[in-house]
Amino acid sequence: MARTFSLRGKSKRFLSLVLALVLVAAAGGGAYYTHTQQTAEVLSKMGSRGEEVRQIQQKLKNLGYFTSAVDGIYGTRTQTAVRNFQRDNGLAVDGIAGPRTLSALGISSGSSGSGQYSSNDVYLLAKVIAAEARGEPYTGQVAVGAVVLNRVSHASFPDSIPGVVYQSGAFTCVTDSNWGVEPSAEAKKAARDAINGWDPTGGSIYYYNPNKTSNAWMHSRPVIVTIGSHRFCK
Repeated sequence: MARTFSLRGKSKRFLSLVLALVLVAAAGGGAYYTHTQQTAEVLSKMGSRGEEVRQIQQKLKNLGYFTSAVDGIYGTRTQTAVRNFQRDNGLAVDGIAGPRTLSALGISSGSSGSGQYSSNDVYLLAKVIAAEARGEPYTGQVAVGAVVLNRVSHASFPDSIPGVVYQSGAFTCVTDSNWGVEPSAEAKKAARDAINGWDPTGGSIYYYNPNKTSNAWMHSRPVIVTIGSHRFCK
Protein backbone atom coordinates (compact mmCIF):
# COMPACT_ATOMS: atom_id res chain seq x y z
CA MET A 1 0.00 0.00 0.00
CA ALA A 2 2.82 2.35 0.93
CA ARG A 3 4.58 1.75 -2.42
CA THR A 4 1.38 2.35 -4.37
CA PHE A 5 0.81 5.64 -2.51
CA SER A 6 4.39 6.69 -3.22
CA LEU A 7 3.95 6.10 -6.94
CA ARG A 8 0.75 8.07 -6.98
CA GLY A 9 2.49 10.91 -5.18
CA LYS A 10 5.33 10.86 -7.70
CA SER A 11 2.80 10.82 -10.53
CA LYS A 12 1.08 13.85 -9.09
CA ARG A 13 4.38 15.68 -8.69
CA PHE A 14 5.37 14.78 -12.25
CA LEU A 15 2.04 15.99 -13.59
CA SER A 16 2.41 19.22 -11.62
CA LEU A 17 5.87 19.73 -13.09
CA VAL A 18 4.61 19.11 -16.64
CA LEU A 19 1.72 21.51 -16.09
CA ALA A 20 4.11 24.16 -14.80
CA LEU A 21 6.34 23.76 -17.85
CA VAL A 22 3.32 24.05 -20.15
CA LEU A 23 2.25 27.25 -18.44
CA VAL A 24 5.75 28.71 -18.72
CA ALA A 25 5.90 27.80 -22.40
CA ALA A 26 2.49 29.33 -22.96
CA ALA A 27 3.54 32.48 -21.18
CA GLY A 28 6.71 32.61 -23.26
CA GLY A 29 4.67 32.11 -26.39
CA GLY A 30 2.38 34.92 -25.35
CA ALA A 31 5.34 37.24 -24.78
CA TYR A 32 6.74 36.35 -28.17
CA TYR A 33 3.38 36.99 -29.82
CA THR A 34 3.12 40.37 -28.13
CA HIS A 35 6.62 41.26 -29.27
CA THR A 36 5.70 40.26 -32.81
CA GLN A 37 2.60 42.45 -32.64
CA GLN A 38 4.67 45.41 -31.42
CA THR A 39 7.23 44.92 -34.13
CA ALA A 40 4.44 44.91 -36.71
CA GLU A 41 3.59 48.47 -35.65
CA VAL A 42 6.80 49.67 -37.29
CA LEU A 43 5.44 50.70 -40.66
CA SER A 44 8.47 51.70 -42.69
CA LYS A 45 12.11 50.74 -42.31
CA MET A 46 15.11 49.59 -44.35
CA GLY A 47 13.87 47.52 -47.27
CA SER A 48 10.26 48.76 -47.13
CA ARG A 49 8.55 49.89 -50.32
CA GLY A 50 5.32 51.63 -51.16
CA GLU A 51 3.24 54.75 -50.88
CA GLU A 52 4.02 55.45 -47.23
CA VAL A 53 7.74 55.44 -48.04
CA ARG A 54 7.07 57.96 -50.81
CA GLN A 55 5.23 60.15 -48.31
CA ILE A 56 8.16 59.94 -45.89
CA GLN A 57 10.67 60.78 -48.61
CA GLN A 58 8.61 63.70 -49.87
CA LYS A 59 8.18 65.16 -46.37
CA LEU A 60 11.91 64.79 -45.69
CA LYS A 61 12.68 66.32 -49.08
CA ASN A 62 10.45 69.30 -48.30
CA LEU A 63 12.31 69.74 -45.01
CA GLY A 64 15.74 69.50 -46.65
CA TYR A 65 16.76 66.14 -45.18
CA PHE A 66 16.36 64.05 -48.33
CA THR A 67 17.91 65.10 -51.64
CA SER A 68 17.46 61.98 -53.75
CA ALA A 69 14.57 61.04 -56.02
CA VAL A 70 11.28 60.12 -54.35
CA ASP A 71 11.00 56.49 -55.46
CA GLY A 72 9.16 54.74 -52.64
CA ILE A 73 12.15 52.56 -51.75
CA TYR A 74 13.45 52.75 -48.15
CA GLY A 75 17.19 52.52 -48.76
CA THR A 76 20.28 53.81 -46.95
CA ARG A 77 19.73 57.42 -48.04
CA THR A 78 16.17 57.41 -46.73
CA GLN A 79 17.34 55.79 -43.50
CA THR A 80 20.06 58.43 -43.06
CA ALA A 81 17.54 61.22 -43.69
CA VAL A 82 15.17 59.71 -41.11
CA ARG A 83 18.00 59.45 -38.58
CA ASN A 84 18.97 63.09 -39.08
CA PHE A 85 15.35 64.18 -38.75
CA GLN A 86 14.95 62.11 -35.59
CA ARG A 87 18.12 63.57 -34.10
CA ASP A 88 17.01 67.14 -34.75
CA ASN A 89 13.54 66.53 -33.33
CA GLY A 90 14.37 64.78 -30.09
CA LEU A 91 13.22 61.34 -31.25
CA ALA A 92 14.84 57.95 -30.75
CA VAL A 93 17.50 57.79 -33.48
CA ASP A 94 16.94 54.35 -34.99
CA GLY A 95 16.34 55.15 -38.66
CA ILE A 96 12.91 53.53 -38.48
CA ALA A 97 9.80 55.52 -39.35
CA GLY A 98 7.61 54.30 -36.52
CA PRO A 99 4.44 55.99 -35.23
CA ARG A 100 6.24 58.82 -33.38
CA THR A 101 8.46 59.68 -36.32
CA LEU A 102 5.51 59.58 -38.71
CA SER A 103 3.56 61.86 -36.37
CA ALA A 104 6.47 64.34 -36.22
CA LEU A 105 6.54 64.33 -40.03
CA GLY A 106 2.82 64.99 -40.15
CA ILE A 107 1.98 61.58 -41.60
CA SER A 108 -0.88 59.60 -40.08
CA SER A 109 0.24 56.10 -39.15
CA GLY A 110 -1.17 53.62 -41.64
CA SER A 111 -2.85 56.40 -43.60
CA SER A 112 -2.98 56.54 -47.37
CA GLY A 113 -2.37 60.27 -47.26
CA SER A 114 -5.59 61.00 -49.11
CA GLY A 115 -7.71 61.99 -46.12
CA GLN A 116 -7.63 65.69 -46.99
CA TYR A 117 -9.14 65.03 -50.43
CA SER A 118 -12.66 63.92 -51.27
CA SER A 119 -13.59 61.26 -53.81
CA ASN A 120 -14.64 64.10 -56.12
CA ASP A 121 -11.15 65.60 -55.85
CA VAL A 122 -9.55 62.27 -56.76
CA TYR A 123 -11.92 61.87 -59.70
CA LEU A 124 -11.22 65.41 -60.96
CA LEU A 125 -7.48 64.82 -60.72
CA ALA A 126 -7.90 61.60 -62.70
CA LYS A 127 -9.79 63.51 -65.39
CA VAL A 128 -6.91 65.97 -65.75
CA ILE A 129 -4.42 63.11 -65.94
CA ALA A 130 -6.50 61.31 -68.55
CA ALA A 131 -6.89 64.44 -70.66
CA GLU A 132 -3.34 65.76 -70.33
CA ALA A 133 -1.27 62.58 -70.20
CA ARG A 134 -3.12 60.06 -72.32
CA GLY A 135 -0.53 57.86 -74.02
CA GLU A 136 2.24 58.90 -71.62
CA PRO A 137 4.15 56.35 -69.51
CA TYR A 138 2.58 55.66 -66.12
CA THR A 139 5.20 57.74 -64.30
CA GLY A 140 4.35 60.62 -66.62
CA GLN A 141 0.68 60.31 -65.71
CA VAL A 142 1.48 60.44 -61.99
CA ALA A 143 3.74 63.41 -62.71
CA VAL A 144 0.88 65.43 -64.20
CA GLY A 145 -1.19 64.73 -61.10
CA ALA A 146 1.75 65.74 -58.91
CA VAL A 147 1.99 69.13 -60.66
CA VAL A 148 -1.66 69.83 -59.83
CA LEU A 149 -1.03 68.94 -56.19
CA ASN A 150 2.17 70.99 -56.07
CA ARG A 151 0.14 73.97 -57.22
CA VAL A 152 -2.43 73.33 -54.47
CA SER A 153 0.44 73.59 -51.94
CA HIS A 154 2.04 76.61 -53.65
CA ALA A 155 1.23 80.14 -52.46
CA SER A 156 0.80 81.42 -56.03
CA PHE A 157 -2.07 79.06 -56.87
CA PRO A 158 -5.53 78.21 -55.50
CA ASP A 159 -5.49 75.92 -52.46
CA SER A 160 -7.78 73.18 -53.77
CA ILE A 161 -7.77 70.73 -56.67
CA PRO A 162 -10.89 72.23 -58.30
CA GLY A 163 -9.44 75.72 -57.83
CA VAL A 164 -6.20 74.75 -59.58
CA VAL A 165 -7.86 72.74 -62.35
CA TYR A 166 -10.44 75.37 -63.20
CA GLN A 167 -8.15 78.38 -62.80
CA SER A 168 -8.53 80.51 -65.91
CA GLY A 169 -6.10 79.46 -68.62
CA ALA A 170 -4.38 76.85 -66.45
CA PHE A 171 -5.49 73.69 -68.24
CA THR A 172 -6.92 73.97 -71.73
CA CYS A 173 -8.14 70.39 -71.48
CA VAL A 174 -11.16 71.49 -69.42
CA THR A 175 -12.61 73.12 -72.53
CA ASP A 176 -11.53 70.32 -74.84
CA SER A 177 -13.96 67.84 -76.34
CA ASN A 178 -12.14 65.02 -74.54
CA TRP A 179 -12.96 66.47 -71.12
CA GLY A 180 -16.19 64.51 -71.00
CA VAL A 181 -14.42 61.17 -71.50
CA GLU A 182 -14.45 58.92 -68.43
CA PRO A 183 -10.92 58.59 -66.99
CA SER A 184 -9.41 55.12 -67.26
CA ALA A 185 -8.62 52.88 -64.29
CA GLU A 186 -4.95 53.65 -64.87
CA ALA A 187 -5.60 57.41 -64.67
CA LYS A 188 -7.52 56.93 -61.42
CA LYS A 189 -4.67 54.85 -60.01
CA ALA A 190 -2.17 57.55 -61.05
CA ALA A 191 -4.30 60.15 -59.27
CA ARG A 192 -4.27 58.11 -56.07
CA ASP A 193 -0.50 57.58 -56.31
CA ALA A 194 0.03 61.33 -56.70
CA ILE A 195 -2.25 62.08 -53.74
CA ASN A 196 -0.41 59.48 -51.69
CA GLY A 197 2.79 61.47 -52.13
CA TRP A 198 4.55 60.17 -55.23
CA ASP A 199 6.05 63.16 -57.04
CA PRO A 200 8.29 62.13 -59.97
CA THR A 201 8.67 65.83 -60.91
CA GLY A 202 10.75 66.94 -57.95
CA GLY A 203 8.27 69.64 -56.96
CA SER A 204 7.47 71.05 -60.40
CA ILE A 205 4.53 73.43 -60.83
CA TYR A 206 4.60 73.58 -64.65
CA TYR A 207 4.94 71.12 -67.51
CA TYR A 208 4.72 71.33 -71.27
CA ASN A 209 5.22 69.36 -74.45
CA PRO A 210 8.01 71.11 -76.39
CA ASN A 211 6.59 69.78 -79.66
CA LYS A 212 3.22 71.39 -79.02
CA THR A 213 4.06 74.55 -77.06
CA SER A 214 5.59 77.62 -78.66
CA ASN A 215 5.19 79.85 -75.59
CA ALA A 216 8.57 81.51 -75.07
CA TRP A 217 8.03 82.05 -71.35
CA MET A 218 7.27 78.39 -70.80
CA HIS A 219 10.34 77.36 -72.77
CA SER A 220 12.42 79.64 -70.55
CA ARG A 221 11.50 77.78 -67.36
CA PRO A 222 14.33 75.70 -65.82
CA VAL A 223 13.59 72.05 -66.55
CA ILE A 224 13.81 69.68 -63.59
CA VAL A 225 13.01 66.43 -65.37
CA THR A 226 11.69 65.15 -68.69
CA ILE A 227 9.22 62.25 -68.55
CA GLY A 228 7.78 60.94 -71.79
CA SER A 229 6.73 63.88 -73.96
CA HIS A 230 6.60 66.40 -71.13
CA ARG A 231 9.18 68.67 -69.58
CA PHE A 232 8.51 69.44 -65.91
CA CYS A 233 9.77 72.70 -64.49
CA LYS A 234 9.40 75.40 -61.82
